[in-house]
Amino acid sequence: MRNRYAIIAAATAAVTLLDQATKALVLSTIPLYTEIPVIKGLFSLVHVRNRGAAFGFLNRHDISWQFWLFLAATLVAVAVVVMLARSSKADDHAFFVSLGLILGGAAGNLIDRIRFREVVDFLDFYYGSYHWPAFNVADIAICCGAALALFLSLRRSPAGKKSGS
Repeated sequence: MRNRYAIIAAATAAVTLLDQATKALVLSTIPLYTEIPVIKGLFSLVHVRNRGAAFGFLNRHDISWQFWLFLAATLVAVAVVVMLARSSKADDHAFFVSLGLILGGAAGNLIDRIRFREVVDFLDFYYGSYHWPAFNVADIAICCGAALALFLSLRRSPAGKKSGS
């Protein structure tokens, strides 16, 4: 039982540390609202802030309740991760890593919300006038963790056996 939580904790810690380290680098080297082209016409490093969620959802400065909403969402995510970890087979290591990625991303963004009441974003992909909203390492971890968890869940048969067995 302890092994599953050790895997989740290790992935959570790694993501949180990497996320906060990259954000600290951005904060110390890129002035707010500055763009540094890396691959012209495709990718830039930026320093922007987001009070909302993914893709700028609820990114408004005229409301303040979104902090409490995202705090509650993070606490719910922690509870769901614990529930999923408890109900999974002890040898489901890849699934535990996926949970740790999700939890680490949530923790990284929560730290920003507590410190700044907004999240630091810095990765900006675009093509011509089409822009993907800026994001960060925590966002990548949450998306990859969710995709991995979904993939692993879909791979299983209803009886809990792996497909093709």
